[in-house]
Amino acid sequence: MSSQQVHQQIPFYAADGTPMGYRSPESARRLLDLDLVSPAYGRKGHLKAIFARRRDGSSSVEETVRSGTRYSYRERLESGPFAWKLKRLGKRDELRPIFLAVVTDCIVSRQP
Repeated sequence: MSSQQVHQQIPFYAADGTPMGYRSPESARRLLDLDLVSPAYGRKGHLKAIFARRRDGSSSVEETVRSGTRYSYRERLESGPFAWKLKRLGKRDELRPIFLAVVTDCIVSRQP
């Protein structure tokens, strides 16, 4: 075990996401083995954080990411391959006044 692994600390969070400090990897593993916390793993499979379970015992870590509005999608070209296409948010210039109003508000609020 390298010195970096020995000194590594795992962040510990409450079920609502508020930080509760850090735990050693051994302590985090014991809590996981006792099923007292839910793990959050990084993309390479390493334990990144632990979350306390909710009062009802359910996991506080969501299994899937909530999907939102898709503004781009794959479109098959007439020649065969796929390409990304942006979703239209309005017809012609109907969004232009709204966009300009937002930009104007941002510029005005930044001036002292």
